[in-house]
Amino acid sequence: MVLTFDPFREFDRLAGQVFGAAAGGSATMAMPMDLYRSGDHFVLHCDLAGIDPGSVQVDVDNRTLTIRAERSARTDADVQWVRRERATGTFERRLTLGDGLDLDKVAATWQDGVLTLTIPVAEAAKPRRIEIATGTPAVTSEAAPQQAITSS
Repeated sequence: MVLTFDPFREFDRLAGQVFGAAAGGSATMAMPMDLYRSGDHFVLHCDLAGIDPGSVQVDVDNRTLTIRAERSARTDADVQWVRRERATGTFERRLTLGDGLDLDKVAATWQDGVLTLTIPVAEAAKPRRIEIATGTPAVTSEAAPQQAITSS
């Protein structure tokens, strides 16, 4: 059986346990995300509409990626709310990253209320072709064994 490299395998399992048990799934709805692999890097998009980009914090500690953002409540005194569905406060997502990612080169960009993280695959984890040498290797007199090797 051939397995493909997936550093987020455990995240899917944990997210289902943690966020699936949240009341109405509000934790997941507060910061929906897409995650995919494109070539030699993973791309994560988080929807953070209405959030000041200056309030967004992205940290990597050990192998845990944490995204934290703050949406402030409107404090207009003369407002009479008819319906209020947009959550306010602090939102947080944590992802456990697998081995094989270059965490020193994570890049973050912000455009139109979407946070995009690009997480490159480490060189050691990238697939590579091993060249096969043909012919017999030359043996110098210094490296030549004292006795011939025989097989029985």
